[in-house]
Amino acid sequence: MSSLLALRSLSQYTTSVKFVDGLERRVVWMSSWLQWGRRLHVDRPPSRPSLSSSYVHGTSAVSLLSLTMGQCLEAAARRWPQREAVVFLQDGIRKTFERFQQDVDQVAAGLLALGLQPGDRLGLWGPNTYEWILFQYASAKAGIIQVSLNPAYQLKEVEFTLRKVQCKALVCPSSFKMQKFCDVLRQICPELSTSPPGAMRSARLPDLRVVIVTDRREAGALHPDDVFQAAESCHRRRLSELHGKLSCDDAISIQFTSGTTGDPKGVTLSHHNVVNNGYFVGLRAGYDWRVSATPPNIRRATTGSRWTVAPTDPCNFVYGTPTMFTDLLGQPDLEKYDLSSMEGGIMAASPCAPELVANVRAKLNMKEIMIGYGTTENSPVTFLGFPFDDDRLKLHTVGCVMHHVEAKVVDVETGETVPLGATGELLIRGSCVMHGYWDESDATRRVLGPDRWYRTGDVASLNALGYCSIEGRIKDLIIRGGENIYPAEIEKFLYTNGKVHEVQVVGVKDERLGEQVCACIRLKEGQTCSADEIQIFCKGQIAHFKIPRYVVFVDSYPMTASRKIKKNILKADMEKHLGL
Repeated sequence: MSSLLALRSLSQYTTSVKFVDGLERRVVWMSSWLQWGRRLHVDRPPSRPSLSSSYVHGTSAVSLLSLTMGQCLEAAARRWPQREAVVFLQDGIRKTFERFQQDVDQVAAGLLALGLQPGDRLGLWGPNTYEWILFQYASAKAGIIQVSLNPAYQLKEVEFTLRKVQCKALVCPSSFKMQKFCDVLRQICPELSTSPPGAMRSARLPDLRVVIVTDRREAGALHPDDVFQAAESCHRRRLSELHGKLSCDDAISIQFTSGTTGDPKGVTLSHHNVVNNGYFVGLRAGYDWRVSATPPNIRRATTGSRWTVAPTDPCNFVYGTPTMFTDLLGQPDLEKYDLSSMEGGIMAASPCAPELVANVRAKLNMKEIMIGYGTTENSPVTFLGFPFDDDRLKLHTVGCVMHHVEAKVVDVETGETVPLGATGELLIRGSCVMHGYWDESDATRRVLGPDRWYRTGDVASLNALGYCSIEGRIKDLIIRGGENIYPAEIEKFLYTNGKVHEVQVVGVKDERLGEQVCACIRLKEGQTCSADEIQIFCKGQIAHFKIPRYVVFVDSYPMTASRKIKKNILKADMEKHLGL
């Protein structure tokens, strides 16, 4: 084939793409060409089965970004200077990309003026506020590593986190709802009340020097206005010099795992991790043209979408955990809200029951709901559906492999790749994988080998389209008389019962069989049910050994601060409740 003929043949597979630098380029999708063997082109939904083994590499015509978070924001401000970047309607805050960048630069220079240096750690502890996202970007611009503390953390969790990573600065409000941030902090650091602002010396937190309280003046603490005013010309010059020295491979964020089975571990991520994960999630979801309502992250700086925190401002796209969507659906006054602007969202972070997904699409008007999967250690998203996937893929998978991500399913015992469609442990490799756990080299080596494959601990399978199905956690596996049972399978089935609002399945000890299945069920409001009724519902529908031996009706579940269910605690509670 001549070169000219080859180019003409390729033209039908090209399209125009606008990149974060503002340039428009023609790129080749080649989805009809490259879907062979193990590579899968993922810029568009896969059109036909192509995988032949349980290994997939999500290739893309769109290159990875070699940018820092600060460079992404600058590019967005140049391209969309007057476009709204952030809206906090209840606080009267509307910031364009240009104005937001100016605020970020001023606060970044102010942090340097307060004595923070690149590589120092700054904690962010509080709800979604303008100051949270402002200090997130400002710390990144100054090369300071941002540490996320869940706003629900209590005294021991706060002290553990700040000590673990040796935070030099902490940003928080005085209080929010029932959480008294400053009161908790003073219990840990009574020296705060008598220290000069910005120069605290604490016995229990010896590295913490600077406390910034966002919503009012507090003894011993600085206010954001002080940070804005702290910078002088020398600090602005220092910030400008850092612009050319910071690398996209520098660590920039420490995010703590939920700690469902022990102390949380500090996942250390780079600019390269979070920028690219956010960028490609944004491209798949269409964030370059949507108004979104999501937690603060890099996606808006790479796609130009608006971040909205306002119950009365119309949004198109929402994401959260299954528990959050379950709570939304359970609101008694849900029907009074105008959901006509809603189009879609992302549901991720724990198993998503098909019935829950179907209800979200029908009752929340989220026709384009996308199911995602990932771990904090992978920045976090590694699989994500497309907005217009069919029901089979939306309801029974966690989406398609992400751009530039490798995934494989291996036998838990041998480490060998299993046949296509078979279950095993899911492993991930790519630009999304963390640097490691902060100051825990042994823990890092247990999950991340020299080949850079990250062991997720999740039991999964891949289909020929490159979509993944999660069967459960290896550690949650119930072994009943030699039969392997994954709780997620039983949970998905029990969700089809019209009386069940939420369900969690755990294994409880049994002298004869080793373990028995226990279903912990939250009923829908106004419903009544018995254990016999649930067991009869299961009979003939699932294997006899999967039918719950015990059914316990509960009002709530033990949760981590990030709203993940502590199954180890739930298991212990059920064994105590049942007298086992």
